[in-house]
Amino acid sequence: MPEGRKRLPARFYESAHGRAPVGDWLLELGDDDRRTIGKDIAKAELGRCRSMIRSNLSDGKTARVVFGIAGRGMVLLHGFIKKTQATPRAELVLARKRLEEVE
Repeated sequence: MPEGRKRLPARFYESAHGRAPVGDWLLELGDDDRRTIGKDIAKAELGRCRSMIRSNLSDGKTARVVFGIAGRGMVLLHGFIKKTQATPRAELVLARKRLEEVE
């Protein structure tokens, strides 16, 4: 996908220690699941998403990647496997904390 077509280029959140938690989390997943989430992130870069990327994984589970807008792009703040119908508050609090660090 050409860079010029992306409305919100994605980048990983990095902690003060240089760690990228979402990147680390993605590496723990299988190839098919990483590919699925990658395609969903690419759709979000085109502006086809709200503030949370939803991905249906190969084993019937659902993944979420929470992002925020910083500058002219999106920052991938937190990724997790969804285990309940409602998004757990702790997951959102962590994403908000990371967004505050970026801003």
